[in-house]
Amino acid sequence: MIYDNITKAVFLRRPNRFISEVEIDGRREIVHVKNTGRCRELLIPGCEVWLTAPPSPNRKTKYDLVAVRKSNGVLFNIDSQAPNKVAREWLGTLGYDKVIPEYTYGDSRIDFYMERGSEKYLMEVKGCTLEIDGVGYFPDAPTERGVKHIHELIGALKAGYHSILAFVIQMDGVTEVRPYREMHPRFGEAVDLAKEAGVEIWFLPCHVEPDSLAIVEGGRA
Repeated sequence: MIYDNITKAVFLRRPNRFISEVEIDGRREIVHVKNTGRCRELLIPGCEVWLTAPPSPNRKTKYDLVAVRKSNGVLFNIDSQAPNKVAREWLGTLGYDKVIPEYTYGDSRIDFYMERGSEKYLMEVKGCTLEIDGVGYFPDAPTERGVKHIHELIGALKAGYHSILAFVIQMDGVTEVRPYREMHPRFGEAVDLAKEAGVEIWFLPCHVEPDSLAIVEGGRA
């Protein structure tokens, strides 16, 4: 997944979860943050960030903030739309007969439905942007929607689908994602139930550049 244009800036502050103030070549600019998570360990005043300028009319802000370099030197993609985009590209290389995004199942919209022969698959994608001591964690904010989707995957498994919970790791050097139980205990409980039921857990490590995100390998818990 490649961004059409990229601009380097310095992060100044984040007044709310939707916008941040940055400095670009000496001038201050309000930009949209493409991640409503907390990102407190990433968006620290003075850190390097990267922006895109989508050619969308009637925007309130010119730029979207999509990447940040953490204090440890690691580059993170924090675009919440990127995991599904890069997962779609990656799934297209795996030989499925059919890949349908945003598939309605039960009372939820699951990220992907796939077919291979007579086998049917449902895959929910979560983007991981939280790293602690070399391990990825999800979520960095409570997500009742995420809990609901996991229970839908468990139900789909019982109905004969292959059910997959995939974590796209939006940073280099991390290969495992654990539930961040301190942030949302019910999400951790849901992951435990999913594993017990037989839902597949996939970890999808990525390589990050300021203007791109790419899945480099896939694994399972």
